[in-house]
Amino acid sequence: MEAKPIVDSRQREEVVRGVPTQVVCTAFSDHILVVVTQYGKMGTLVSLEPSAVANDIGKPALTTKVLLGQDEPLIHVFAKNLVTFVSQEGGNKPVLLAVALKDRSVEGVKALKELIRSCQVW
Repeated sequence: MEAKPIVDSRQREEVVRGVPTQVVCTAFSDHILVVVTQYGKMGTLVSLEPSAVANDIGKPALTTKVLLGQDEPLIHVFAKNLVTFVSQEGGNKPVLLAVALKDRSVEGVKALKELIRSCQVW
């Protein structure tokens, strides 16, 4: 009988819009960690916490908070766009996102979402 790993993790490396990009997704019991980097380092760490929804109507909104790195509005927008689906598909678990991007275009974000989805551990 094979023992189940304590932490489930997957990683991918792909060229996104001409920039080498690494993604690592790790599922812990209470959080999901997503690392997206085009610099080879973690960069800015953002916490995304789902809010409580009354009577389970609709999807919970995610509250973002920068834990480490530059706290600028664009980081909050990127964080929500990149990993909202991760929280929702993972049973509304909180997500920690480490992000270090060179390409901040809309097309780049769409490609990154697909790369994150390919590392699904939730």
